[in-house]
Amino acid sequence: MDLVENQEYGYRCIITATQRILDRLDAENTVYAKIEYKGRKEVEKIDSKALKEAVINAIVHNDYSYGNSPIVELYSDRIEITSAGGLPQELSQEEFLEGVTAPRNKELIRVFKDVDLIENIGSGVLRILDAYDKSCFKFMEHFLRVSFKYKENPFEYDTEQVKPNKLTEQVKPNKKEDKINLILEFCKEPKSVKEIMEYIGLKHRPTFMYDYLNPLLEESKLQMTIPDKPKSRNQKYISK
Repeated sequence: MDLVENQEYGYRCIITATQRILDRLDAENTVYAKIEYKGRKEVEKIDSKALKEAVINAIVHNDYSYGNSPIVELYSDRIEITSAGGLPQELSQEEFLEGVTAPRNKELIRVFKDVDLIENIGSGVLRILDAYDKSCFKFMEHFLRVSFKYKENPFEYDTEQVKPNKLTEQVKPNKKEDKINLILEFCKEPKSVKEIMEYIGLKHRPTFMYDYLNPLLEESKLQMTIPDKPKSRNQKYISK
């Protein structure tokens, strides 16, 4: 009931908006980890493949004719993704759950497939059902909602859990503030954009520039090693 945060990702290229949403959810999706003798065990709070499919399905199958946009809501115990329009072309719930597709926005689906955001048309629902049962879908007359419950940390009370000191062996940071702190610590020695993005686990450069690098430069928490040539291929960044 209490709105903590509200972010609008519209009014821009829909591909860029989709990538920014996926990056934000990736940052929120904690990975629980444990190091054992036989190797590393990992459990995601939300299955990342199912989450990506649900977001993309909501965007490409949304009914935009009445001005409604997909909504992603993060709660203390779940994530819910709601798209407008319900099931298209009188598609039945049974057909939908069997992976039958009736595209509402064919051109949008083609564009998403061209940029590899969609692998195989009609496979999204089946990927979700590989990780969750059909109760995660809620069918309404004018809306379709997918709800993913968070998994609990299976290692929380395990006294043998190891806490390594390298980022690549840690639970990845799940908040923007955590990533900012990691960037500042990492950049005590000059680092390139590519090095920083790999370190904090971001793949979408515009999101990194807009949400992280530019604000840190504006706040003078980071500075360029070649300030007179901001776009130099040898540009690196160091924390103050």
